[in-house]
Amino acid sequence: MRKLPENSNRVKVKINGEDYFLKGSASQEYIKKVASYVDEKFRLISKLHPELGRVDLAVLTAIQIADEYFTLKAEYEEFLKLFDEEKKDKR
Repeated sequence: MRKLPENSNRVKVKINGEDYFLKGSASQEYIKKVASYVDEKFRLISKLHPELGRVDLAVLTAIQIADEYFTLKAEYEEFLKLFDEEKKDKR
């Protein structure tokens, strides 16, 4: 496991009403922004599925965020491919 640099930030965030202390090399603003996004997704899914317990909601939230990530990654890779093709055509 990678050791965090000495200048790492420790930030208190709230996700689904629970306090968490996160530590990372990113800025406090960025860490809070990421945590806020996770909280937003968690709350949305908990409203859609109030019957689910905390662990199931966390897993479903993680799957939702991972799906968004892989969808955006595929779109980005397709964009890069089209960009490279366009660049080659102009030569």
